[in-house]
Amino acid sequence: MEMCKQKQNPEDMSALRRLRQEAGLTQSELAKLIPDKSRTKTLTQQAISRWESGEDEPELTVVQMKALCRALGKSLEELPDDFGPSQRSPQVED
Repeated sequence: MEMCKQKQNPEDMSALRRLRQEAGLTQSELAKLIPDKSRTKTLTQQAISRWESGEDEPELTVVQMKALCRALGKSLEELPDDFGPSQRSPQVED
């Protein structure tokens, strides 16, 4: 049985996921473009997934931040302050 991915409303997506998809990258592809803190390997797909879900908050070095900006085709100023899911306030009915 083939699983089909449901399209998610862009407003419900995390900012990082939206930027990553706009850049045409998978989580794995983005991870491979960012060095780890030791600069001997790259990040893992799981790290990107945790950032997008809000499970972890990225703590990047300058080298990593530059690599992320290059990978996403964005300047530092264009990046959001929070990469996780949007924090919408619940709808209140009258």
